[in-house]
Amino acid sequence: MTQTLFPDLIVNGEAVPHTAIANEAQNHDAPAGKPGIAWRKAAHAMVVRTLLLQEARHRGLTASPQDLAPGRTETEEEALIRGLLEAQLTVEAPTEAELRAEYDRDPARFRSPPLWEVSHILIECDPRHAEERATAKQRAKEIAAQAHASPKDFARLAKESSDCASGAQGGRLGQMRPGDAVPEFERVLRTMSEDEVTPDPVLSRHGWHVIRLDALAEGAVLPFEAARTGIADAMEKLRWSVAARAFVAELMKRADIEGLPPMAA
Repeated sequence: MTQTLFPDLIVNGEAVPHTAIANEAQNHDAPAGKPGIAWRKAAHAMVVRTLLLQEARHRGLTASPQDLAPGRTETEEEALIRGLLEAQLTVEAPTEAELRAEYDRDPARFRSPPLWEVSHILIECDPRHAEERATAKQRAKEIAAQAHASPKDFARLAKESSDCASGAQGGRLGQMRPGDAVPEFERVLRTMSEDEVTPDPVLSRHGWHVIRLDALAEGAVLPFEAARTGIADAMEKLRWSVAARAFVAELMKRADIEGLPPMAA
C-alpha cells in the first residue's frame, strides 16, 4: 500500500498526513490481501479524531492528561478529546425499572467470572514489524496444524517450540480469570469450548499464540442485586456511546472534508 492509492485527506482545511493514517491502519482489521480496507477505516477514524480536536481547540479547551494505568498517561490530544466529550455529552442514568427489565430479559447473561485452565504455544515477534510478524505467523500456523492433527502432542509441541517460559511445563498457564491475560488473548478464550485448540494463531502484543482451553468453569448466575451495578454501568456506557456517535455525526455534517474514501459495504 503506497501513499498514492488515496488522495490527500483534508478536514476543514487541515491536511491529515498519510503517515498518520498508515499508523492508524495498524489498529484496524482487513481481509488478507486487501490493505485498502484497513486504510479506509483508518482514514475515517482520523477524520473523527481531527474533527474532535478542532472542536476542542475552537472552544478553547485545555488538556489535563489523566493517568490511565501504571506507566500510561493520556496524551494531550487524548485529554482534549475526553474533555470535549465530557463537556458536550450528558446522559440520563437508567431508572430502577429499566435496570430490572434489562436483568429480567435474560438473567443468564449475568454471571460471576469464569475460570479457565489454559495452555498455549507462543511464537514471539514484534507485531509492529510486518515482515517479522508474517514470518512468525507462518511458523505459528504450522504448529497449530500439528496441534489439530495430533492433540495429544500439544505439550510436546510447546516444549519444543514455545518462546514462553511456560513451554517447559508443556505450555500450561494454569488457572486464569478475566483480566489475567492481555485483552486479545482473553477475547478468544471467551469464545472457546473445553479441549478446543484455536484453529488459527492469535496475535497479541507478545506475538502469535496457539491456545488450548484445557478446562472451563462457568460462573454462576448472579442475583439482580449483585448484577445491578454492572447493568447500570453498561447501560450508561451504551447511552454515552450513542450520544457520542450523534455528536460526531453532527460535526461531520458541518465539516468540509476532501479525499475521504468511501467505506466498503
